[in-house]
Amino acid sequence: MTVTAHVENLTEGLQELSQHFEKHYLELALNRDQVPLSPQYEVYLRRDANGEVCYVALRDAGNLVGYFVGFVAPGLHYSTCLTCTLDIFWVHPEYRKGRSGIILFKAVENELKRRGVKRWFVGSKMHQPADALFEYLKFEPVEKYYSKWLGE
Repeated sequence: MTVTAHVENLTEGLQELSQHFEKHYLELALNRDQVPLSPQYEVYLRRDANGEVCYVALRDAGNLVGYFVGFVAPGLHYSTCLTCTLDIFWVHPEYRKGRSGIILFKAVENELKRRGVKRWFVGSKMHQPADALFEYLKFEPVEKYYSKWLGE
């Protein structure tokens, strides 16, 4: 098993990437009975065309085994600070032991630095935390989100 991470074009890779969304959704999504998986692909494609997406693929012998998608733009409150905000990341369960997550996130970090990003926000689900990975990579905890289902 030789895992490598590659900065790729989201528009070109979206079909392959989207084949993993159902597994990702079933493992991590909350309120699945009320909120079906239904990505707004046109928004992703528009943001990618504008250079606002960072997509890094984690591969083993060419096969996609993980990914990171983040949005890159100046902060809404901090217009002078180019920021990357995590949208989604996932690593296939068979690749979660060892260094696969580190390889993925180090590749993302290198790409963000290349783009001049100054601040990077990441997070994970409370029921499937990635805290150990983020702490290893020297992220600092800054915020905790809460969710409340208001629909019927």
